[in-house]
Amino acid sequence: MSTSTPTVVLVHGAFADAAGWSGVIEELQRDGIPVVAPPNPLRGLTSDAAYVASVAAQIDGPVILVGHSYGGALITVAGTTENVVGLVYVAAYALEEGESLGELQGRFPLSPLVSNLKQWTYPVAGGQDAVEVTIAADAFPSVFAADVAPEVTKVLAVTQRPLAAAAFEETASAAAWRTKPSWALVAGADQAINPEVERFGAKRAGATVVELEGASHAVAVSRPKEVADLIRDAVRATV
Repeated sequence: MSTSTPTVVLVHGAFADAAGWSGVIEELQRDGIPVVAPPNPLRGLTSDAAYVASVAAQIDGPVILVGHSYGGALITVAGTTENVVGLVYVAAYALEEGESLGELQGRFPLSPLVSNLKQWTYPVAGGQDAVEVTIAADAFPSVFAADVAPEVTKVLAVTQRPLAAAAFEETASAAAWRTKPSWALVAGADQAINPEVERFGAKRAGATVVELEGASHAVAVSRPKEVADLIRDAVRATV
């Protein structure tokens, strides 16, 4: 246990950016909880987790890592950083060591996300092209943010940040939930990640679980208070 309030590091997932945490940040700041919401590179599990770990390691005092969606896979690995004292999964993947996103979600019926991904290419070293994906704009509201106001989803759809396709196949080098306490929020109406994937990962991790019925994948946007409440629980438990 620590005598100082942990800093909450909010890690966004694919097809989004840190602005998606705005409502949650407002809630936490109102309670005087220090918050950092870094950009997630979205280029691959290993390199992205290393980036998140470096952010955490440079913060003085204890840290709670909060991961949304793909960000959950990153905090699973980055959470082994010494000053990380807790993990919070928000509609997220909680991987086992040696497991990939593709392997975990492949054990369950696929979500509508899978058939609504659009492929793009981007240049990498050596003059090669790599593949990245976004959600088709017309499918974005129903797949990602069905409980968010239409005028907001229109903006979110065109500000998507793509995820490198290789991220689905990279395996987790560690599972921090084995040694760090964890909490998980399951979005009951998630159409991007099958809620069964979220439930399975949370149970395997021994997480304290809250499920929000009717919540979409964009639960941090649509239900920021409930998301912040779970993070507050983690903060209180680790102080």
